[in-house]
Amino acid sequence: MANALRLTLRKSVIGSPEKIRRTLVGLGLTRTNKTIIRQDTPEIRGMVAKVRHLVEVEEQSC
Repeated sequence: MANALRLTLRKSVIGSPEKIRRTLVGLGLTRTNKTIIRQDTPEIRGMVAKVRHLVEVEEQSC
């Protein structure tokens, strides 16, 4: 497994349920096309699984 995940919000959250919006804010994705790097943990993987239709994920090794 990679040590880090590079996450980019590719689609808008307009029209998404509040739970999805809160998950994205928890990840740190607040604007379209914003890119963040998060440690690869089971908690982050679970959050990404919930919003996989809105984000682009790349694995990175640190």
